[in-house]
Parts: sequence; structure tokens; C-alpha cells
Amino acid sequence: AVAAGQVPGRVRESVSQWRDEGRVAVWLRVPILQSSLVAVAASQGFAFHHAEQGSSTLTLWLGEGPSRLPGFATHQLGVAGAVLDESTGKVLVVQDRNKTINAWKFPGGLSNPGEDIGDTAVREVFEETGIKSEFKSILSIRQQHEHPGAFGKSDMYIICRMEPSSFHISFCQHECLRCEWMDLEELARTENATPITSNVAKLLLFGYREGFDRIDITMREFPAVYTGLFYKLYHRELPESYRNMT
Repeated sequence: AVAAGQVPGRVRESVSQWRDEGRVAVWLRVPILQSSLVAVAASQGFAFHHAEQGSSTLTLWLGEGPSRLPGFATHQLGVAGAVLDESTGKVLVVQDRNKTINAWKFPGGLSNPGEDIGDTAVREVFEETGIKSEFKSILSIRQQHEHPGAFGKSDMYIICRMEPSSFHISFCQHECLRCEWMDLEELARTENATPITSNVAKLLLFGYREGFDRIDITMREFPAVYTGLFYKLYHRELPESYRNMT
């Protein structure tokens, strides 16, 4: 154990040793109950990189020139599900309870860490509306910077095409003011919808009438270069003759 008064000296000695060893950078994780160490580390040149519920992480650049360490996450990811009942031409829409303007939108929310896009859409649709659905494709991606709801960071919002497997609505009273199956053409024409909802409704209507293959961004899974890991690649559907090229 190191006495509290000896900590600054030990940190100073460690930084000097790391420099002598030719280390380029140092990452320092400080548990929340030992946050008094942050001031000690800062006095030796450490700076905050990010904080989580139970700890903060600081960095010290020891290499030449400005730091080349990657920054912490700069984006948040939101996902919505456009659930279309192809037998009726109706689409599932909600109005948020806590918004100043009660416009129609697709149910959705923020993706959890480690959660795939399609899984987020399925979860959010069910949590908000009680409707079970299956991910079919990505329809659109919105990019917005300095987003007020993302602590001023950038925001990516993905809208997915979903196929329902249940139809009885049991919406979340805490999050939603209203929820209903609305005729897709009505949603595409109404002025009482958010701009992104209106535009995606028109895209979805085009696909519904002319074929979803004309609008879908589909998903395929591939093995990553890291052993045992996989990634999902989203792109327009390739003809089989191209997909199986060798």
C-alpha cells in the first residue's frame, strides 16, 4: 500500500520511467471511489478521455507532436422501425408524450451498446407499441451534428423497414400519447408528421407499390479479420451472379 502523501511522487516517478522506456502514451483508469487521484494525475499532464458510471479514464501523450490517441465516442445511434402491414397498406405510427409538437413518427429510440441495428428496431417497436416485428432492411440514415438531445454531439438515426408478426396495439402510456395503424398514403400526405417521417413514408410507399428491392438496403454477415468475430454489412441487394463472383 502507498500512503496518500506518497502518491504524487509515485505518479511522477512512473511517468519518468515510462518516458525512459520510450512509451508513447499512457491510459489511466480511475475507479469512482478513488477520484481524488484524478487531481494528482492531472498535475502530471494527464487529461480526461471519458467517464462511465463507475470510473473515469485519463490519458497522457508521451510521443512527439500532438496526441494521436483516438477520441471518445462522438456519435449516438438511434433506430426507428417503419412497421408495414402489406395486407392492408397500413403502417404503425406513434406520437411522443413529452414533445412540444405532437407529430406522427415511427416508434424508435437509442441503440444499446453491442446491439445490432435490426435488434434495436425490434426492441423499440415492441417497447413502445406492444407490436412484435421482424427486421427486413434499412430505409434511410439521418446524420445531424450538434444535436441538442446528444449533449451537442453528432447523431445518426436509422429507419428500418419492419414486418409485423402481431397486430394488437398495447402502447406504452409513459412514452406515447397516441399509437395507431395509419394508411401509408395518408402518412405520406399528412402535414401532421415529422419531416423525416414524411419523407421515409413516401419512400416506403414507392417500395410498396413498385417493389421493395428498389428501396431496401439489406444486411449480410461476414467473418471479421479478428478471429471469432463477425460484422454485418448493409448494402443494396446484389444479383446472385455478382454475389457469387470468384
